[in-house]
Amino acid sequence: MTDIFRIDDRHEESEDAEQPTKRRRSRLVIALLSLTAGILAIVVGLGVAFGIFAGNLASTYNDKTDKITNAFPSGDRPKASKTGAKNILLMGSDSRGDSTSIDSSSASDQRTDTIMLVHIDADRKTVWTMSIMRDLWVNIPGHGEHKINAAFAYGGSALTVKTIEQLLDVRIDHVAIIDFQGFEGMTDALGGVDVESPADFTARGQHFTKGKNHVNGDQALKFVRERYSFANGDYTRVENQQAFLRAIVDKTISKDTLTSPTKITKFVGAMSQYLSVDDSLTASEIAKLGVSLRGVGKSDVRFFTIPTGGTGTSADGQSIVLQNPLDMPVLRSALASDSLDDFEPASS
Repeated sequence: MTDIFRIDDRHEESEDAEQPTKRRRSRLVIALLSLTAGILAIVVGLGVAFGIFAGNLASTYNDKTDKITNAFPSGDRPKASKTGAKNILLMGSDSRGDSTSIDSSSASDQRTDTIMLVHIDADRKTVWTMSIMRDLWVNIPGHGEHKINAAFAYGGSALTVKTIEQLLDVRIDHVAIIDFQGFEGMTDALGGVDVESPADFTARGQHFTKGKNHVNGDQALKFVRERYSFANGDYTRVENQQAFLRAIVDKTISKDTLTSPTKITKFVGAMSQYLSVDDSLTASEIAKLGVSLRGVGKSDVRFFTIPTGGTGTSADGQSIVLQNPLDMPVLRSALASDSLDDFEPASS
């Protein structure tokens, strides 16, 4: 069994390291991003491909993840991409609601403080992860204009999907929701990760310095949730969330992790218990996706933030993030045509 995890040391020295090594690394990158920006797909994919150990990983994932009932809205929706591209909606829940609210389309007091769209190109050569500002001012169908993270509170996953499909004019193929405590468990299962902070700041008694910070699970949670320490609030928080996901990718594809079945098992177990997915996002589906993305490398996983028009104030006095009327049509076109490589905001 140890051969499954053997990594050639040369993979850190050159992009031209032997192909089996690159495939193993890229698979982990993709599973991490296709399931909560990268977390489980490749690990489970390895499980399906390599026998008993992989089978156990797949069973852990299928058994421990909650299935989201009514994950998608009824009625008219955008058609599936003609190019074969895939869109996966990733959400981080603040867990203020009851334990069943994630699995329904009913109202609750939960909001999604992290929202990301993972776009997987049709040629399976690039994975894009786009952060959507939680305070983005949008139309929530049936409720009028609100911050986008209120959609989950009004109507769970189904209404959030409907809101984002209306905003971006693309079909959401899969949904994954993670309790923020899962960030903590995932980090500890990996033995901590190194995050790059854009500035010095203190969050809930924990100080972070500009540059590299080694964080455990509790510290990681403080890092990704803080916004009051920053003059631009949610913009820096989104940067920190992306920095955290990069750190998770780096640690997951490291030789230290890949050569340790124990760490991989703990990682999958820690994540699965905090994860809810639509019922079509099974271990076997993730494995298929992982195989199709076997040629993707670390540099092919790209992060960006939805273009905005700055901040403002709503009629009822809320601080909000505005849409950019010039950029949004360009983004919609790039998503629809699977051409994010060529996307350039019109206002830049």
